Amino acid sequence: MNSNNAPAAIRSLIIYALCIPLAVWIGYLLATPADRFTFSYAGILALVFLIPILLRWHHFFLIAGWNFGMTIFFLPGTPPVWLLLTAISFGISVLHRAVNSRAHFLSAPEITWPLIFFFAVVIMTAELTGGIGLHSFGSEVSGGKHYVTIFFGILGYFAVTAARVPPARVGLYVGLFFLAGCTSVIGDLAPYVPSKLYFLFAFFPASGYDMEAKPGVLDFHARYNGLGFLGMSGFLFMISRYGARGIFLSGRPWRWVAFGLFFVSTFFGGFRSFIILCGLTFAIQFFMERMHRTKVMPVFIFAGLIGITLLIPFANRLPYTFQRSLAFLPLNIDPVARMDAEGSSDWRLEIWRDTYPKVPQYLLLGKGYAISKDDLAVAHNQNFAYLSMADVVAIAQNYHSGPLSVLMPFGAWGAIALLWFWFASLRALYDNYRYGDPAFQTINIFLFAYFIAKILLFLVIFGALEGDLASFAVLIGLSVSINGGIRRPAPATAPVVEKTGAAPLVRPRFQPFYQR
Repeated sequence: MNSNNAPAAIRSLIIYALCIPLAVWIGYLLATPADRFTFSYAGILALVFLIPILLRWHHFFLIAGWNFGMTIFFLPGTPPVWLLLTAISFGISVLHRAVNSRAHFLSAPEITWPLIFFFAVVIMTAELTGGIGLHSFGSEVSGGKHYVTIFFGILGYFAVTAARVPPARVGLYVGLFFLAGCTSVIGDLAPYVPSKLYFLFAFFPASGYDMEAKPGVLDFHARYNGLGFLGMSGFLFMISRYGARGIFLSGRPWRWVAFGLFFVSTFFGGFRSFIILCGLTFAIQFFMERMHRTKVMPVFIFAGLIGITLLIPFANRLPYTFQRSLAFLPLNIDPVARMDAEGSSDWRLEIWRDTYPKVPQYLLLGKGYAISKDDLAVAHNQNFAYLSMADVVAIAQNYHSGPLSVLMPFGAWGAIALLWFWFASLRALYDNYRYGDPAFQTINIFLFAYFIAKILLFLVIFGALEGDLASFAVLIGLSVSINGGIRRPAPATAPVVEKTGAAPLVRPRFQPFYQR
């Protein structure tokens, strides 16, 4: 053998030495039953092969996959994919910072401190109320999944702000961030696909309500949660990318047609909260963009009057989910849809009436999320359905109320931490909207409007801290990552006086559009 080819021969031997055992292992996995352990090994193997790609694109995958409607079913607790991406991205960012002293996380101490305080409150409460028990790992104490979701929600902020979104790719990142939610519609296809494709629903759980298998037939009485979430995701994408002005004043009809189709799709979920959230976000952004001062405002008023005129007499002829979504309005809808919606509201009001009197006893020390072995046994008992509403809520800790989901587990300290975080986030979002790069003005307005809308929904309509904290954290993290931190007003410059004695020339700084 030619000595010049020795390095190539050595590389070939190393490749064979790695590939042959790997091929044997893969063959063994394919020959074994498709159980959870097999998928776990295959997942670890795939992760190893993806390491070079993740080292380069982990931040992109984190943002693009945050709303991806996929669960890792073969891992304990079946975590959503955003949780795994957060762990990977944060770990790589910390490793990068350790080996490169010039690499730094984006600085936003106004947001960091309330999140650290929140983390400390959660840890102290968990230590004093039974610990962080994970039943999926064999612990006798359950309820730890809520703690894990909160921890990774906070961690998600630091993972997103570990690097700045490339300015030239802000539109791509934001677009994928919202459009990834469209994958939730896969779960609605469960009754309509052949059995050979059922493996998909291990990764994308079936999400419809009251669905019956009718091959080739779309059941308009069923509630398609995934289709509704697809509509909301597309709706948010449109106004984040183009804004109200870009949709209705761009001279491109396809934008407002697509916008309308996404909004109509939202009604298939049958959730009033989806409609209210989209409506609040659009209304806030509409006025922040000063659209009410443009020629399109009379058109909106006229179209709204026509829509109301048509909706009042024909509301009871709309599909069932549409009627349920509009049940918060005084319309003549089907009694079944009205009863279904009002029953859900009455059920929540009953939970709140039973729970609010207990709030004072948990103000200093919240009850945490720990569920004892005895309570867990009651929950698995067949008589669980016959318990009182107060007992059910005490065990499940699902209050269907944002304020209660904070006060009951973490008391007044949790409320202080959340309010601090909200105030700091709103201030940062406002500063980025007012002083940020004009190229990012539309997305900065949207993030500010969407954050306000989510707070209002959390306080008044529906909220759950263990899920919503991650949403709040990633929104402010996205704003910090897009703008490279929190933008500040430009320092005032001294007047420049010419030698001729003319009037001083003052260099203007960037002026927000609403002051022009």
